[in-house]
Amino acid sequence: MTTLSPTRVRLALLALALGGFGIGAAEFAAMGVLPEIARDLLPDLAVSNPEEAIARAGILISAYAAGVVVGAPTIAVVAARFPRKGLLLALVIAFTVGSLASALAPTFELVVVARFIAALPHGAYFGIAALVAASLMGPGKRGQGIALVLSGLTIANVIGVPAITFLGQNAGWRAAYLAVAAIFALTVVAIILVVPKLPGDPEATVRRELGGFTRPAVWLALLTGALGFGGLFAVYTYVAPLTTEVTMLPAVIVPIALVVMGVGMTLGNFFGGRLADRGALRAVFLCFALLVAALLGLALTAPTIPGLFTGLFAVGFASAAISPAIQTRLMDVAGDSQTLAAAANHSALNIGNSIGALLGGAVIAAGLGYVAPTWVGLALCLPGILFAVLGGLLTHGEAKRRRRDDEALIIPTGA
Repeated sequence: MTTLSPTRVRLALLALALGGFGIGAAEFAAMGVLPEIARDLLPDLAVSNPEEAIARAGILISAYAAGVVVGAPTIAVVAARFPRKGLLLALVIAFTVGSLASALAPTFELVVVARFIAALPHGAYFGIAALVAASLMGPGKRGQGIALVLSGLTIANVIGVPAITFLGQNAGWRAAYLAVAAIFALTVVAIILVVPKLPGDPEATVRRELGGFTRPAVWLALLTGALGFGGLFAVYTYVAPLTTEVTMLPAVIVPIALVVMGVGMTLGNFFGGRLADRGALRAVFLCFALLVAALLGLALTAPTIPGLFTGLFAVGFASAAISPAIQTRLMDVAGDSQTLAAAANHSALNIGNSIGALLGGAVIAAGLGYVAPTWVGLALCLPGILFAVLGGLLTHGEAKRRRRDDEALIIPTGA
């Protein structure tokens, strides 16, 4: 790659972040308009049992998450050798088409299918974009490069998701997905104009990339991220009813609640990126401790207005900080499977998305109330911390064995 001016680097990073912004809007748009989707696509159930209708509409969140889980490793493994700019363009075009299909599908079942298909490029986009950003940022700033790409995702929660929620509440939820498609179309233009041409990895093979899955530390890191993000999505999926039915605020406040959570996620993302550059595993433990405290605080104080907004901010901050920490940790333990590691992280996080949304919906449908998903999130954090501890012990033991082997190879000199 030829040397780029600082301005060109910043513009390229902004283009990558814009794609993340579109993905954040696409992924989270349904959360703020679940009641509207339920009333439109599940009208009979919405009349007879509104709670169950909202819980069933949450399947759209899980369908998107399932698409990410399937698409991220599959596309990343196959496409690791492809030129990265062309691959990014193909992925964003696929997002555009998938968002249009989501807006136009006539039935609930077809919207579920459209959300699954639209999600397939998600993890691969973030994986490839993270590698491009790391290349643009230069050595020593890997965590910050990852955070910059993810910043579009978190900023979407401050600006994009609340705006699209407002649009969906006033112009219909289908208009929300049309707006998402427009964001992706703009991203296509931005990538064409400012992202430099970068080659893929010519030595990458499917076998080499899949070799990352033979490392236990990789699996432990993926499980850690999945369970940590499960805590976020158990709460985030049901922010709308939490705000209106528990804190008893009007529906117009839901976008404000999403903004507060999005600000927390944006700040937490940059915090996590900087922390990861100082030690990824330590960052994981610190972020999990913050998330446990945040979820507990929200569960206990959500009926109050200060408790709701403080809790949502803290949950957003802590959970978003986990993402670049886990991403960096995966790249530390993945060896040569860097493309797979970068993409598989988003599969893991969206497994957490799916688990959190499903379990949160299950406890609501069981009649346990709209605070119950917060306790579900707290329960998911505990095995996440355990897997992080096991991963740390494993890599610590491997490092000790390597040091012993290195010392055994030293040949003493002199008599």
